Amino acid sequence: MDMVKSKEIGAAGLAEWRKLAQGLHARYLVDDFAAAARFVAAIGEAGDAAGHHPRVSIGAEHVDLELVSIDAVYRDDDGTEYIVEWVTQQDIDLARRITAIAADHGLAADPASVSEIELGLDTGRSAKIAPVWAALLTGSADSQGRGSPSDEIRDATVRVPNLWFGDRDEHSDADAPRQRFHLEVYVAPEAAEERIAAALAAGGTVVEDRSEPGLTVIADQDGNEGVVCVDLSAAKPRS
Repeated sequence: MDMVKSKEIGAAGLAEWRKLAQGLHARYLVDDFAAAARFVAAIGEAGDAAGHHPRVSIGAEHVDLELVSIDAVYRDDDGTEYIVEWVTQQDIDLARRITAIAADHGLAADPASVSEIELGLDTGRSAKIAPVWAALLTGSADSQGRGSPSDEIRDATVRVPNLWFGDRDEHSDADAPRQRFHLEVYVAPEAAEERIAAALAAGGTVVEDRSEPGLTVIADQDGNEGVVCVDLSAAKPRS
């Protein structure tokens, strides 16, 4: 099934879901574990009927959901097809069904609270070093390039954050050491401003905001950098 582009996701009108990284995310608030279990059981039935299921995490007062297809079809500019992990129409359809189930259970959504963490490693030699990180993070060589046309490391069981490799030329010994690793924090569009403000209030500084609010690089007092990421193209179009 073809991947759905971010703009098409935004036009789908999924008010209770947010596109973070590769998938659709939602959080529903529950009173107790029993309510969460009933909700998840109903979602399971809907997933069985659709032949597709979300990733589920249950907390004390919430149920977190992620919808993503592991066999989405991506075509590059040359028409070459790749099997990737991304949102497809079946995710959008099931998101709508889950929204209806939540309403039947009297559950409220908290879309501003969803978040996703990825690791970034800048290198000019991803093909060479990726096997090391695949083994270290997941114990499996199959996680290199899984669901991605790149060398990105993705664990099939979602035990660890994805690790992607950014392009960076190798620096000479005379160059000052540069940060290689950084965190990417994906948040809902309406939460980005508050998240950035909180980091600044805690002593952080903005290093790069030319792509703000889509990408805002924040540094701590030691110069370590992290990135607040927002998929603006997947946000619901304003009327």
